[in-house]
Parts: sequence; structure tokens; C-alpha cells
Amino acid sequence: MFNANDPADCHACQISADSQSGEQTDPHAPLRDDVRLLGNLLGDTLKQQVGQALFEKVEQIRHLAKQTRDGDEQAKNQLDAVLSNLTEQELLPVARAFTQFLNFANIAEQYHRVRRRRDWQSRKDTPPQAGSLQELIPRLLAANCTPDQLWQTVLELDIELVLTAHPTEISRRTLIQKYDEIAECLQILDQQQLTVQEKQAVLDRLKRQIIAAWHTDEIRSHKPTPVDEAKWGFTAIEQTLWFSIPQFMRELDAVVLQHTGRHLPLTHAPVRFASWMGGDRDGNPNVTHQVTQEVLLLARWQAADLYWRDVDALRWDLSMEDCNAALREVVGERSREPYRDILRTVRTRLEHTRNWLHAQIRGAEQRVDQGTNRSFSDLSSNSSAIGSAAIASSAVYHNTDELMQPLLLCYQSLVDCNMQDVANGELLDLIRRVACFGIELLKLDVRQESGRHREALNAITEYLKLGSYLEWDEARRQQFLLQELNNPRPLLPHDLHVHQSHSGWSDNVQEVLATFDMLARQPHHSLGAYVISMAEYPSDVLAVMLLQKEAEMPRPLRVVPLFETLKDLNNAASSLQQLLEIDWYKQAITVSDGQGRQEAKQEIMIGYSDSAKDAGFLAANWAQYRAQEQLTQVAEQHGIQLTLFHGRGGSISRGGAPTYQALLSQPPGSVKGKIRVTEQGEMIRFKFGMQGIALRNLELYASATLEATLLPPPAPKPEWRALMDSMTKVAVGTYRQTVRENPVFIQYLRTVTPELELQMLPLGSRPARRKVSGGIESLRAIPWVFAWTQVRLMLPAWLGTGRALRTALTEGQRTTIDDMMQHWPYFQTLLDMLEMVLAKADPAIAAYYESRLTHDAQLIDLGKELRRRLDSATQTLLEVINQPALLQHESMLKRSINVRTPYILPLHLLQAELMQRRREHDDSTYDHALMVTIAGIAAGLRNTG
Repeated sequence: MFNANDPADCHACQISADSQSGEQTDPHAPLRDDVRLLGNLLGDTLKQQVGQALFEKVEQIRHLAKQTRDGDEQAKNQLDAVLSNLTEQELLPVARAFTQFLNFANIAEQYHRVRRRRDWQSRKDTPPQAGSLQELIPRLLAANCTPDQLWQTVLELDIELVLTAHPTEISRRTLIQKYDEIAECLQILDQQQLTVQEKQAVLDRLKRQIIAAWHTDEIRSHKPTPVDEAKWGFTAIEQTLWFSIPQFMRELDAVVLQHTGRHLPLTHAPVRFASWMGGDRDGNPNVTHQVTQEVLLLARWQAADLYWRDVDALRWDLSMEDCNAALREVVGERSREPYRDILRTVRTRLEHTRNWLHAQIRGAEQRVDQGTNRSFSDLSSNSSAIGSAAIASSAVYHNTDELMQPLLLCYQSLVDCNMQDVANGELLDLIRRVACFGIELLKLDVRQESGRHREALNAITEYLKLGSYLEWDEARRQQFLLQELNNPRPLLPHDLHVHQSHSGWSDNVQEVLATFDMLARQPHHSLGAYVISMAEYPSDVLAVMLLQKEAEMPRPLRVVPLFETLKDLNNAASSLQQLLEIDWYKQAITVSDGQGRQEAKQEIMIGYSDSAKDAGFLAANWAQYRAQEQLTQVAEQHGIQLTLFHGRGGSISRGGAPTYQALLSQPPGSVKGKIRVTEQGEMIRFKFGMQGIALRNLELYASATLEATLLPPPAPKPEWRALMDSMTKVAVGTYRQTVRENPVFIQYLRTVTPELELQMLPLGSRPARRKVSGGIESLRAIPWVFAWTQVRLMLPAWLGTGRALRTALTEGQRTTIDDMMQHWPYFQTLLDMLEMVLAKADPAIAAYYESRLTHDAQLIDLGKELRRRLDSATQTLLEVINQPALLQHESMLKRSINVRTPYILPLHLLQAELMQRRREHDDSTYDHALMVTIAGIAAGLRNTG
């Protein structure tokens, strides 16, 4: 691990040192060099900071783990003995050593992706990189897509990536910053020609960061607040996406110009960003209306600050005197530096905006600290008293157009004065940032569970002596909601609405009404969608629309039902059909397209997490596919523009799949150039943590959306559908029989996995459970997946699927399965993801946890049965894909998993040891080391939940 003389093992790369003819021809040799360098520096740090004895103990453990991986039973017993005999003083540094190395290996792999992309772009004698725009667009044109079709489709691209907090995000922001410094050092060493002295300076800087990381605790001392999570999201934009978006637009514009002869419009923004951080209150009591208000203000402040920096730098560049008549009219005839003068005005206004928002934020923070329940209408009336009264409203930017107009004026003037090259420099980058991020930085979605809205309406109907909304059937609810939506008078007296505490209503009801009251007073451009989790009926959508009307929202938010359980997914199309048959509703969602045409638009969110927890991977996956098909058909029948919002996570059982593959496996016609996708905590860092990787992922989203729109996959044949229907019946029955009906299943989960220990981690702001007590149904989908991942059983991703495939083979469906694998991208992706997760599973590790943590015969029997099913699922998949071993055609991934084993295995064994000690002695002394092992395993597997 820390030995430079062990090149075949001292790295996390995907190709072994001896698998290539020589270093000169191996494209992954630089990766090995980077990991070896980081490993050596970490080894030096261990010797220097902890001592030679600890370093040698770590090396002993690593070598034994390597031998264990290679099948040495004696080494396995020795490794177990060494870890079991670690002193309390050795537990934490040993756990930290392996965790740190895996984190450094991840950094090297991340940077290697940047290196490989640059290598592809620098070659002129090889085909373009797969998934790139340079590879896709010629293929589209060869498939009879005309340049005009391509141009129009690019103009209509509408990709919105929604950044969300991650309840199992491990890494602290302060460590991530150090990791970014390490990555920057690798980049300098790789890309720049350095003198001996310059290289040594970079190596010294690298060593300092590794020592600093060693002395920085991996685990937070406190759980992050929703505001902390939002700031973490802002950091992702500030550090990478702020720079990646303009570069991505340059590359997109260049390839479109090459193949269509036309430049993209200056303000075209095919990829935009939204957020749930600070707006997602579903099951999170820490997200209040005051918190949401503060996050909205913080986002606007961050945007104003970033723009201020850009404009300040741009003023120094635009020192020229020549300008066109339009700009001269604005700055006056006496101006000698017209661009600087107009940008000085912009900068001053941004400064006023920052100061005004800062005062508002201070007031919001005070209100959160005081825990007040006053409505926002009361709060906003006092805002001028918090230091912002001196700033006139006209001095503050209130919408994006106000900021964009002077920039466009400067751009056109430079073009008119024959300075196109200057115009297309930093000024163009700034224009494209404004087009993408607006003055709000991120549009904030609000999410709440449908039951909270029903509870609020029930309080209202009972107060008005109309009866119990909760007891009404769906028809009665719809009748009441539509009646009130059509009624011009308010539903409640104004005094009661503002001073809700006078009503005697519950805190939940008051919070729901206060949230809508607060939203009604926000700039519309700062807000995205209002998402209803656990949506079941049309009345759930109408209820939110009525609550918005009652709050007197000037421009109501679009209401997005989230269908997430198996039942709700199956009923999604029927719910949409019923909604669209309501004349009032269809009129309400009809908006102007800006060109004089009226168009009805609807957004539907597809849930991946809860549906998989409810029914298992295969059944949920097929239900999601069919729901999208049916929703698309209903929308087409009613002439509705449908946008599907995919609530995907990082793991396979939560919809995780490579971006390109995932988008191309969607039902034909379901994309049509428009898509929303969640990007959660760890995936934000993996996809957008480095500028080069961010560029690659932005390109993949654009390319895949283009291809899915212009070259959609085939519709499934009737026999494919029939087989999927029959397989999912077997899969869901097997899954639920195990998870819901086995009386000791929950006990097994809480005994053999660190499910209970996960709740002590200061991870996300949201509780691990929706309810303090309860079974699987109360456990959130992400910790549910995380717990099984930690013990390498990966149960949510395969349970039931293996038996379903085996049943299909037994019933003579081999020919149909082969046809599906060859011609249906959806099914091929499903099998690829199953293969990957089974390759990461390790029944021996799961058995080890069991042996250390329980002697209960029933639990041991269940564990044996689960591992038998895991083995059966693996053997069945191999038979289906006709391969002798998993990942037979994915040698790089197979090698990566194999190479990481000597570093992850000790963490698994150590985690089981710590869990046993902690439980036997009820001693929190072991908590810190235990949490580090959780972090290390997550880092090693590159997957949490």
C-alpha cells in the first residue's frame, strides 16, 4: 500500500502492471504512477506522524489481505487474528490509514479521467471518444437527421440537473477542499513542464496536503444543517461548474457550427441547475419555512458575489474606447472607456445587491435561531429594519434580464466595432453563466409529503365546519378543491391565515401554511417546482394548487406529483388522465411559449428509491419503465408537453447507471429533448468535482439526450413485455416474502449490518427514518441500501431478480431473453447493472459479519439462505449472459474491484470487530473508528446509497 517496490499492487487502477507490453504503450501507466506517489507520501506521513511500528502493522495487514484475496486460508486466519488483537490505541489509526489510501486512490482515478479525456481530444488520427458530441453528431447525420433537425433539437434541449443532499454523504467539506488541492498538484505535475525546483515545490505542497488531511478528522463533529448542505451545493458550482459551463457551451457551439454552419444563440442554456437543499422538507423536520427563506437568500447572495468577481475582472480587460451608438447613448458622449463605465455601474449594482441580501440573511439567521413561528408576511415587513433600508430597491438586481442587458449591449458593440475576438472571450463566458445560473444561482424546488397537505386541508375544513377532509372520498375531495379553486374569495379570513397560532392548529399545519405564505413572497425566478412525494390521487395535486391560491402566490409554482411506490407507479398514468380530463386543470397548466402560442405543460417525477425498497430492483425498474411509457401516451393524447423528472441515486437499486446508458434505455418518445434528473451528494462530487470530469458529464447528458430524442430506442415487442410482466411477478413475490414476511428479517438487518450504527453518524440533516419506530417501511431508501452495501450483500439490487430469470429459463424463454439482450437497450442495461452489483457483492465478507455479530440460529439460517440466493442469482445471470465469470468483458472494472480488495477487506473485518466490541461493552469508545471504517468502505466501493 505504501511500498514503492510493489507496483503491481500499489494502485487502484484498472489495468495491471504486467498486462501491457510496456509502460510506453499503457495509457493507464500515469495512473499507477500517481497512486504510487500518493501511497508513498501517505506511508511517509504514517512513519512521521504515528511511528514506524504502526506503519509496519498497516503493511502487515495489507499483505495478509492481499494473500487472503488470492485464496490463502492461513493468511485469512492470521489477518483475523491481527485485527482482533489491535489495541484500542491502534484501532483508529489503522482504520484511517486504509481509508485515507482509498480516498487518495479515488482522487488519482478521478484525475486520470480528466487526463484520458484530454488524450482523446488531442488525437487527430483516431475516432472521437464514445459519447462525445464529435462522435454522436456525425452518426446522427448519417442516420438521415438533417442539419436543420439537429439545429432545432439542440435549441430545444432542456436538461435540468437537480442537486440534492445525500443522507449518507461521508466526506467533510474541509477534507474535500484538501482533496481538490491534491488533485490540482497531480494536474500540475502531469500537464506542466517543470524545472527540478518547481517539481520539488509541487511535491512539497502535495506532502503538506497529505499531512494536513491525516490530521483532519474524516467525521463531522455535528450533523450538518439544511443550510450547511445548501452551502455545500453552492461550493460545487463555485469551484467547478462556474467554469465548466462556459467551456461546455464553447465546445457545443463549435461542433454545432461545424455541422450546421450556425452559432448557438448567446443566451442559449441547454443545461441548467436546480436544488433540493433547503427545500426538501419530506420527512425532515429541520427544513422549515425560515430555513428555506434563508437558503433562497444565500443562493442569490452567492450568485451576486460570483458575478461581482467576474465583472470586476472583466472591467480591466475591456479598456477600449470604440463603441457603437447604442452603447454610446447609455454611457454618454464624454465617456472615454465606455465598456468600463457601464460595467462599473453593473459592479456597483451587484455590490448593492450583495449588501442588501447580506442584511436579509442576517435577519433570516436570527429568525431561525429564535425558532419563531410567525408567518413570513410578518417577517418581511421588518426586513427594512435589518440594515437594508438605506439601499433603494432600484439599486438591487431583481431579475436576470436586468443583469443580462448591459452585457449583451457590450457584446454587440464589440462585434459592431470589429472586435469579435474580444467579445467572444471572458464577456461571452459571463453571458453564458448568466443564462445558465441567472441571478438565483439555483432554482430551489420545494418537496413535501402529500399527507401534510391533507392534514392542513383537514384542519381548514373542520375549522369552517365543512366536515373532515381526511374522511372524504376522492370524488368529494376533488369537488371541494375545484369549487374553491374557482371561487374568487379567500378560503380563510386574512387574520387567521397570517396569525395561524390563534387557530389552535398543530405545528405541522402551521408550518405547511407558513411555507406557502413564505413562497408567495419570493421572486418567482428563485423557485423551481413544488414536488409532492407519496402522491396517489389527482386531489393531491389540486390540494397544492389550492394552498398556493390561498397564499395569494402571484405566479404559482408548477406542481409535480412524485410517484414512487409500486402501486403509485402503476396508477400514475390513470392519475394524469384524470387530471387532464378536468377542464380547469388543463387550463391552469397552459402557458404561453413566448411566441404567441399556448401550450399545456406537465412535469411528473418518477421515484426510484422507494419503489425499489417496496418491490425490489426488477419489479420497480419495470414499473418505472411502464409508467413512463403510459404517461407519455396520455400526454400525447391530450397534446401536453411532458417532462419526466427522474429521482435517481448513485446505487443500482436506486436508478444509478452510467448517464449515457441510462438515458438511452428510456422508453421511446419519453425524452423529447427535455429531462430533469437528481444528482445526489456523492454523485455531485464524482461527476462535477473536477472541471475536466464536469465537462465530460455535461457532454454526456447533452449527447445522450440528443440521441434519445433523434434516434430513440425501439419499443419493446409484445413477447418482451409478456416476459417482463411474468418475471416481475416472480421477483416481487420473492422479494416481499423475504423482506416483509420473514419474522426475523428486520432483526437480521439490525444485527448483521451497521444499520443501527449508521444512525449515530453525523451525516445528512435528515433523520434516517421517517418514524422513530417501525420496520422496513419506515426506513429511508438510502440508508437501507447503504447498510447492505457496507456488508457487501447488496441485497436490494438482486433479491428476487435471480429467481425471476431462473424461472424464465426453466419455462423455455431462452430465445426471447437472447432477443431482448441483443435488441433492447433497456434490458441490456438492466443486466449490465445487475452484473456490476453482483461483482461488488462478496458473500464471504457478509458471512464474516454474521459470524462475529450473532449466534442466533434463526439469523444464521437466514444468512445462509440469503447467501445461497446470492450465489444462485450470480450463476443464473452468468447462464443468461453466457459468460464463465462476471465482468468477463469489463476487464478494467474487474481489475479495479480486485485491486481495491486488499484495502477494503481490512476495513470490513475491522468494522465487524468494532461493532462486536461496541455492542458487547455498550461502549462509545469505538464509535470514531467505526465511523471511519464506514467512510472507508464507502470510499473503496465508490458507492454508498
